[in-house]
Amino acid sequence: MNNSVGSTGRLLWAGLRALLVLTVVCGVLYPLAVTGIAQVAFPGKANGSEVTDASGRVVGSELIGQTYRLPLKEGEETAAPDLRWFQPRPSNGLGSNSVNTRYSIILSGATNRAGDNAELIGWVKDAKATVIKDNSTASYEVKPSDVPADAVTSSGSGLDPHISPEYAKLQVHRIAERNRLDVAAVDRLVADHTDARILGFVGEPRVNVLRLNIALKELVAAKG
Repeated sequence: MNNSVGSTGRLLWAGLRALLVLTVVCGVLYPLAVTGIAQVAFPGKANGSEVTDASGRVVGSELIGQTYRLPLKEGEETAAPDLRWFQPRPSNGLGSNSVNTRYSIILSGATNRAGDNAELIGWVKDAKATVIKDNSTASYEVKPSDVPADAVTSSGSGLDPHISPEYAKLQVHRIAERNRLDVAAVDRLVADHTDARILGFVGEPRVNVLRLNIALKELVAAKG
């Protein structure tokens, strides 16, 4: 009887020691080591890839998209886009925002509609008509064939922070007109903020909309 109790006690003590050691190693030392290495080697990525504006204020993350809309008017269900800014991909997963405020995410997710779904086809047609209307100016007409796929479709997560260089360039004339800038200056802005393929062959060229709009804000301010 005593031997049985003693054996059980030793087993429980051994289990408790293993629990304490593993808790310290896996729950304290390992997270601290990984966090310390990340802060030293990749401080920006470890802290959420935050993006700051010219004043040093954090205005978002380069990994999460934002919308740029006007204040919601009475009777409106969805605020109209603020056409002074470059617009991101369509998405129901983004909260209202502007380049001057902290981002606010509502949800993340795709439409989950098949390519031949009538509702999805309607959304794409409506989005294409809106892109053509919003980006056509007195001196520049957007043709249906000019509209790239990412201008009328959302990403799988709904939070894609990038657009294609083609979609960014499509918006150049409208941005120049709305902000009273030279088209060539805005075009250079897009070129300067176009990221090439990773390692020269992975992925596609892309433009981070938040960083581009921060640069646009600085260009407008510099113009006076």
